[in-house]
Amino acid sequence: MAKKDPTDLTVEERLKTLFQLQTALSAIDEKKALRGELPLEVEDLEAEIEGLNTRIERIQSEVGEFERAISQKKGEIIEAQNSVERYKQQLNDVRNNREYDTLSKEIEYQSLEIELCNKKINEAQHRIAEKQEELQGSQAILAEKQGDLEVKKSELDEIMDETRVEEERLKEKAHEYESKIEARLLTSFKRIRKNARNGLGIVYVQRDACGGCFNKIPPQRQLDIKMHKKIIVCEYCGRILIDPELAGVKTEKPVVEEKKSSRRRAAGTGVRKSASSKKTTDANDMA
Repeated sequence: MAKKDPTDLTVEERLKTLFQLQTALSAIDEKKALRGELPLEVEDLEAEIEGLNTRIERIQSEVGEFERAISQKKGEIIEAQNSVERYKQQLNDVRNNREYDTLSKEIEYQSLEIELCNKKINEAQHRIAEKQEELQGSQAILAEKQGDLEVKKSELDEIMDETRVEEERLKEKAHEYESKIEARLLTSFKRIRKNARNGLGIVYVQRDACGGCFNKIPPQRQLDIKMHKKIIVCEYCGRILIDPELAGVKTEKPVVEEKKSSRRRAAGTGVRKSASSKKTTDANDMA
């Protein structure tokens, strides 16, 4: 049998298929709701872990820079010490006071350089100690977050394993319904569903009101919905409206208790008649 073109479907068939699609999508949403906040929590933890890794890398890089600076200053100290030793030896061979003063100033300058380098080394070592402490703290937090992530992922995987088969079946069903719906109508439905808080793009009339926003629907509009001649949307929330029968929902008709009321009225009349008869009898007896 050839597949029916979506544009050839009647309005009633389109609405029925659309409601079936909504039912399948709502079931998928329920399966996703079982996961709760776990997917978001996993994403947040992954983002935190990524941030902590970046932070640890930055700290390690800073520690490396301080260590290189210390190594460089130690090299400068060795050069300055060699210069001092050389200048001290040269003092033994000076020929005048000017040469002596010059060498003495060089020795003093190199000694100050050594002191400055030692100061820089001490500062760098102090900064390394701070960074090492910060690094240990970050690594401890990272280990804790990784443990939390493993637990959350395990919980999420367990839930997904339980619902995966059913969810895939529902997705196939939804895809099948989508193929039967006209592209323009399907696009409109998806847009309505996306904007709806509860994900309902099509609802049936419940107690003379919209099943989505629960605003009252005028009688004439309800009649138009039951006719299935055109697609009607709620003027308040924009959802597509269908009647309960098309959605496969049986509505209970109010029971009119006319018989009971009639019986009560008849019983009341009987009592009044009996009372009247009694009064008449009493009057006759007195006569």
